[in-house]
Parts: sequence; structure tokens; C-alpha cells
Amino acid sequence: MNELEYEVAEHVATIRLNRPEKRNAFTFEMVDAWADRLLEAQADPLVRAIVVTGAGKGFCSGIDLSWVAEHEQKPLEFKQALTDHIHRVPLALENVDKPVIAAINGDAMGAGLDMALMCDLRLISDNARLAMSYVKVGLVPGDGGCWLLPRLVGMPKALELLWTGDMVAADQAVEIGLVNSVHDSEGLMDATYTLARRIAAAPPVAVRMIKRTAYQSQRLDLRTSLDLISSHMGVVRSTADSVEAYRAFSEKRVGEFVGR
Repeated sequence: MNELEYEVAEHVATIRLNRPEKRNAFTFEMVDAWADRLLEAQADPLVRAIVVTGAGKGFCSGIDLSWVAEHEQKPLEFKQALTDHIHRVPLALENVDKPVIAAINGDAMGAGLDMALMCDLRLISDNARLAMSYVKVGLVPGDGGCWLLPRLVGMPKALELLWTGDMVAADQAVEIGLVNSVHDSEGLMDATYTLARRIAAAPPVAVRMIKRTAYQSQRLDLRTSLDLISSHMGVVRSTADSVEAYRAFSEKRVGEFVGR
């Protein structure tokens, strides 16, 4: 059984963590495959959106601590191992300008929650829980949690979650902005793929430019962001998909545009 599954259908790539007996806790080999599949999806012109989810009843419980114990390393060696393996996923995602949606089908803990926060959108099952649980095992967030969490919920709430490791239920996760929406467990994947296919049907260059501009603009002043978007606008308007989408809208052919 592959510990990480990858498939493409209807312009949507799915990355599925597949260690259900370990609540999809990952090893270095798994995150290497994860990063590789993200880059594969980025390079594939047939892929317009990416879904990340877990097999079984859990999304991801973080790094497999029993596996780490078997591969005990000195401090510098472990730091290098994080850089060479686990950190490949957030760095790969920073280079992926296609929409990435996390379908949180079960608990996401520690680095598992970090992985979900790296995605652009998050849909969650009503029976799933989230926790920045590092502190409970005497660790610091190792996969971007200290960078990601304050940007989503604000610094005070982020520090509360990081310092306590408290569980966050699905409804609360929506309220504080950790996830976009909550769904019953039977309907989560349908809702996720409906959204993914809807985005995938939009003009793909425009979708990718929107993502890039939104993230880049967080680090820019207004004038620089406006200069950036004016350049993007000129490029996007020249694409065949943009021309057809505009024509369909002008002719009131609502819903008729389907990207190539």
C-alpha cells in the first residue's frame, strides 16, 4: 500500500495521506513524496486545483514520533533533516500558484495542522478537531505554525493555541478563521470536490495570477501591489480563456465558459 496516493481527475489532483493505522502520521519519506507530488501538480497543465486529504478517520497527526525515536539524531543533524525533508512541503507550496484545498476529514494535530494551514482553503468535517499540540510533548512548532497561525487568527489567539495546545472543534475553527466551512463527515469530500471543480473551471491563468497577487501583496505596499496587478492584468487579458470568459459574460451565457 502506498503511504501517499496521488491521482488526477477532472483537472483536480488529489494528494491523500495513506497511513490510517497511524492517523496518517508522516515520515521523512512521506513528506518527500508529498513535496514531489505538489511540484508534479504544479508542472502538469491538466491540473488546475489540488486537494489534500487523509485516508481513514484522521487527516494527519503530524510527524510519526515513534519513527523519529528510531532515527535519533544530534541537534544539528535533526535541524538539517527538517530542512531537507519536512520543510520541503511548505517551500513547495510557496511555489505552487494553483489553488490548494485541504479536506480535513479528521483530527489534524501538530505538524498535521501546520500542513493544513499551508493550504489556501480548508474545509473540515464536523467531527474533526485541530490542535497545535507541540507544547504537550515539549516541542516547538516545526513546520511553519508560528508563521502561519498568527496570520489567520491574530497573534493573541495564535499564542493561546500554541501555548496551551488546546483542541479546537470544527465549529470554533470556523468562528476564529482557521477553516472556511464545516460539513458533515459524509458530505465533506463532495463539498470539497464541488468547490475544487468550480475553481478549476475558471480561466486558469487568471486563477493563478489572483493567488500570486494575493499572497505577494501581503508583503507589499499598496502602490507596488497596484503596479504588480496592472502588469498581471495586461498578461491575463491576452489569453484565449480570458477572451472567451469575457465574451460569455457579455453575451449572458452564464456558466457556459469551461476552460481549455
